[in-house]
Amino acid sequence: QVQVVESGGGLVQPGGSLRLSCAASGNILSTDIVGWYRQVPGKQRELVAEIIPGGVINYGDSVKGRFTISGDNAKNTVYLQMNSLKPEDTAVYYCNHRRYGLGPAFGTWGQGTQVTVSS
Repeated sequence: QVQVVESGGGLVQPGGSLRLSCAASGNILSTDIVGWYRQVPGKQRELVAEIIPGGVINYGDSVKGRFTISGDNAKNTVYLQMNSLKPEDTAVYYCNHRRYGLGPAFGTWGQGTQVTVSS
């Protein structure tokens, strides 16, 4: 089973930027849907962005135009570039990969990385 590890979280001021990385222990970009999700206490985990084999990309409505997901096959890494960050972007961000046709609950999750947007 291919594991994923997130990194790049931290504290940033409103309007700032961060880049999260999801490093996989094997090649997943050619076979799996790889997505970023986020969760705040008391709320369900929500989709931020996902990249599907073949290049299709989906974004959550709240991040469209501000966040960009990309993948590097050579490094087995998926990135989430987050710009124009808002306090409501504060959450634990998780990376998930799953086979096409399965829901994220049937995939593999990373341990998460905290993003805090605050002045």
